[in-house]
Amino acid sequence: MSVSQYVHGAPDVAGPGRVPLGSPALPRTVKARSAYRTSTGAIAAAAAMPLADVVALGAAVIWVTMSTGSPGTAAAYAALVFVALSACGLHRLRICLRVADQAGRIALAAVVPVVAVLPWVTAGQALRLAILTTGLLIAARVTVSAALRAAHRRGRLTEGALLTGDGPAACELATLLEGHPELGLIPVDVLDSRIGLGAPAAGHSISRVIVCAPGDAGAELDSVLRGARVLADRALAADVCLATSLPGLGAALPGGRLDEAWGVPLIPLRRSPWAAQAPLGRAVKRAFDVLAAAVLLVVTAPLVAVAALAVRLTLRRPALFRQVRAVGHGKLAEIVKLRTLGRHGDPDTSWSVPAGQCGALGRVLRVTHIDELPQLVSVLRGDMSLVGPRPERPHFVRQFGEAVPGYLGRQRMPAGLTGWAQVHGLNGDTSISDRARFDNYYIEHWSFWLDLVVLGRTVSSIAADAGRRLLITMGLFTRNHLLTSNHLLTSNHGGK
Repeated sequence: MSVSQYVHGAPDVAGPGRVPLGSPALPRTVKARSAYRTSTGAIAAAAAMPLADVVALGAAVIWVTMSTGSPGTAAAYAALVFVALSACGLHRLRICLRVADQAGRIALAAVVPVVAVLPWVTAGQALRLAILTTGLLIAARVTVSAALRAAHRRGRLTEGALLTGDGPAACELATLLEGHPELGLIPVDVLDSRIGLGAPAAGHSISRVIVCAPGDAGAELDSVLRGARVLADRALAADVCLATSLPGLGAALPGGRLDEAWGVPLIPLRRSPWAAQAPLGRAVKRAFDVLAAAVLLVVTAPLVAVAALAVRLTLRRPALFRQVRAVGHGKLAEIVKLRTLGRHGDPDTSWSVPAGQCGALGRVLRVTHIDELPQLVSVLRGDMSLVGPRPERPHFVRQFGEAVPGYLGRQRMPAGLTGWAQVHGLNGDTSISDRARFDNYYIEHWSFWLDLVVLGRTVSSIAADAGRRLLITMGLFTRNHLLTSNHLLTSNHGGK
C-alpha cells in the first residue's frame, strides 16, 4: 500500500506534541481501518501463543498417557512446561513472528520440567518426551504465526500502535509499518516526545507503544521512556518497545529478548509491576494492609495505651503528635505518632532533632519504634500502606522535588510505614538521592513477595537493634557498633 494513498475527508488530528496525520511522512490509511479490528488484534496478541502451547501440550499429554498409563504425570508435566514458557516471557506475542529466534528457550522450557517426572518415567521416555514436546511446541507456534501473518495481510487481527519520537524517525517507522501489513501493526498516531506525550488519537484502541529514540538522545532518553511507560501503563495498558539508532545496542542484548519490525531492532521494555498487575496486585496489597494493620492494632493496643500514658505524664503534653505528610499520588494526609519531644522549632520545616532534646522515654520509643504504631490507623483507612516510600512533609517534598532527580517519582505509590530504602539504612540524615533511587527501584520492581521481604527485614533489624542496645546496657557491646546499625521506619524526626 503506497504512502500516498490517503483517506479522503478525514480531519487532521494535531495538537501539542502530535505530528499531524496530514504530514506526507505519515500514512493516513489508519483512518480507513475500523477500531474493532485493533481491539480484536490485541486480544489475539494476548491469546495466540498461550493457545498454541495448550494445543501442543495437549498432544504431549495424550502421548505420555498412552506411553506410561499415568494421566496425572502427563498433566503435571504439561502444567510445568506451560508455567516455564510463561516465566521465560514466551507468551508475549512478538511483532516479528519468527519462531526460530525463540527455539532455544522453547526447548529449555520443555526439557527442564522433565526432571520433575523422572521418578515416574524411564530415562528413554523422558528423552523422547522432551524432544516430542519441543517439536510440538515449535510446530504449533509456526502454524499460529503463519495464520496470524495471513490474517494481518488481510487487515484482520491487527493492533494499534502509538509511536513517539522526534518526528522523522517515528514517521519513517510508521511508513515502514504501513508497507508491511504482515507485521500486524497500524500506526494510529505519532507524538513528538520533544514537546510532550499527550493523549493518542481518539476512537482507536492501542496495544503497542514504540519509542523512536535518535542516536544522540543522551540524557533525554530516560525521561522519554519514563513518559511513554506512564502513558502506556495508566492510559493504554500497552506494551512498550524502544526503537533505537544507537549502533550495536541490539547486538549487545540477548537475541531471544529482542523484537523486530522489518529489520529495525526493538527492545521490549518491562512494564512497571505496580501498574502491570493492577488491579489484582493492588487489591492483594490493599487486602493484606487492611488485615495486617487490623491485627497489629488489636495486638499492640495495650502497649500503645501504656506508652501514651507515659508520654502524657512525662512531657505534660498530648500524647499523640499529628502532622500532615505527602502520602503518594499527590495527596496529603494527617498521620499520627506518639510524641517523643517537648517543644522545639517548627515541626513542618525542622529536618532533624538536635542532640540531647530527646529524653529517655523518647529514646526508648524511637529505638523500639513504638512511636510509629499509631500510623497503623493511617494504613487501615487507606492513607498509607505497610510498605512503600516513607511519607514526607510537603515543605521538603517541594524542596527535594526541585533539587533531587527522580525524587517526585516516589509519589507514584502510596507511602508506607516502612520501605525498601529504610531497610537499607536510608533514613534520618542520609542521602536523599539514595533514598529516591531505592524507592524508585522498589516501585519499578514491586511484588507482593518484595513487600514480605521488606517487612521481614524490618522486624529482624528492629529486633537486632534492640538486642544490641540491651547488650550495651549490660556492658557486652560497644556504642560504636550501635552507631553503625540501621534504623528503620522513621525517615526523619522533625517535630515529634
